[in-house]
Amino acid sequence: MALEHAILVALQEKSGSGYELARRFDRSIGYFWAASHQQIYRTLKRMVELGWVDVQAVVQQGRPDKKVYRVSDAGRAELRRWLAEPDGPAAVRNDLAVKVRGASMGDVRDVMEQVARHRDRHAERLDEYRAIEQRDFPDAGRLTGQRLHQYLVLRAGIRSEQCAVEWCDEVLEAMRRDEEGSRG
Repeated sequence: MALEHAILVALQEKSGSGYELARRFDRSIGYFWAASHQQIYRTLKRMVELGWVDVQAVVQQGRPDKKVYRVSDAGRAELRRWLAEPDGPAAVRNDLAVKVRGASMGDVRDVMEQVARHRDRHAERLDEYRAIEQRDFPDAGRLTGQRLHQYLVLRAGIRSEQCAVEWCDEVLEAMRRDEEGSRG
């Protein structure tokens, strides 16, 4: 997926300035598609040139004019095209998994410490996602349309983080058993 498509989805949900869009990436979309503020601004400029978004200057008192971006008809057409395009299998790249595989070629304790740090970060993210679920989707069974789709993506995040925590726990337990067996 190109950043352009993530931005089209975000702007289709709600028009906004580059700053507002970057903040939304920091708080929601960024959990699943990360982009720096600079990348967002560069991409917005390119999307204006492509005709996928329209920009309107909004005069502000005591501050520079604010540029508000909206998805254009051409942008909606591109979004529909992209949504209909079949995806190939997701590429799996996981540096930690490669480190676990090669742990015996270095200091196993160093790799175990990295796994423990990853586990803690995944557990923190899982707590964040669950808090968002409680706050924003208290009656998930009644959701429809866009809110349902947002919830389903959040659920994917929750399940992904649960899986990551469980895998890290499994790795740590197995590596501890192996380490104890090697000493005994």
